Amino acid sequence: MSYITLTLPFNVDGEEAKRLLSTAWLFKIATHRMLDLARQTPILPATDISWKNTFRKIIYEMMPNRRYVDGVITLVRGIYESCRQLGVDFKEVELGNWLMFQQSEKEYPVRNITLKDNYSFYITTIDYNKENGRVIIKPAIPKNYRVLLGKVLEEKRKHTGRVVVKDYGVRKGDVWVHGEIQLTIPIDFYYRHMTRYRRNYGRLYGGVDVNVDRINLAIVDRHGKLRDVKTFWFEEAPRKGYPRRKAKVLIGMAIHDMLKYAYHHGVKALFLENPDTLGKLKLHWIKDGRRLQRNYNWKVMVFRSSIIEMVSMKAPLYSIGIRYVDPKGTTHSEEHDRVMRKYGLDRHSASAYLIALRGIGRHILTQKATI
Repeated sequence: MSYITLTLPFNVDGEEAKRLLSTAWLFKIATHRMLDLARQTPILPATDISWKNTFRKIIYEMMPNRRYVDGVITLVRGIYESCRQLGVDFKEVELGNWLMFQQSEKEYPVRNITLKDNYSFYITTIDYNKENGRVIIKPAIPKNYRVLLGKVLEEKRKHTGRVVVKDYGVRKGDVWVHGEIQLTIPIDFYYRHMTRYRRNYGRLYGGVDVNVDRINLAIVDRHGKLRDVKTFWFEEAPRKGYPRRKAKVLIGMAIHDMLKYAYHHGVKALFLENPDTLGKLKLHWIKDGRRLQRNYNWKVMVFRSSIIEMVSMKAPLYSIGIRYVDPKGTTHSEEHDRVMRKYGLDRHSASAYLIALRGIGRHILTQKATI
């Protein structure tokens, strides 16, 4: 089953901020310890339950809350599995500069990060003396998410919870924290309650070229005739120093504008570049210094892959199908240059057109494929 994560920002100060910070720091210390233990273990377990049985008691001494302990173990196991998939040496990875805590169980209600009827959250915290407590946080919740959270409560839908500290400091002698509560829910549940258009009678196809500052859309018919091109910009998002949350909002708005435009122009399916496996490695959980600091192209690729994933996630809300194509040859090729000259397109729109053509060719070869 696939899942999607809802991000709900909050700001707190005083005692609540102190307890959130202590819990996040203890979680991080426990994660470092867990990572060291995993590196020193000659043969690691093969299943989730085996990992927990092997390491739970040791980690519990550092963070006396069973659900958070399992969250630590699940996090480190995820890093290990990512390294295996990517061919990265597990013993060489380092934890990034993050502060968060989570539980790994999918349950209702989530015991440690509990959603209440008034859209507040009762969060289990641990102070530096290892004493458990509870704080109440009321994050900012968009109107459409209120409906979704109401359905989570109404249907008693199982989900997981996480608290991420984005920033913290001291103001007038008081500790403050800016962070996010993240709820992970089944994606079919999300689509069932958030879909904007439940029917799509379009007969056209779209090719999408994703870049760090724009999305280019090219619309074609089933014969490959170019019907329309349009660019959707988010120029500020990749600029150095631009707030990450604002960048995410800008990109999200551009994606929705693109999907809405495609839907109203008769597009029933979009073709996207197949995202590289590296895009699946979440940068705020794991950091390989060589890759992040010395290879700018790798950073750009991961950024583009994350946008492609967002497009793929949002397209079903508009009843638009998604398929992936091999991007090789869609840029910097003779065919690409001919398309630019023939239609008077910029290089990104030409790439989008070639992606659409490649997608249609694949669809024609597999006529029984469902779009």
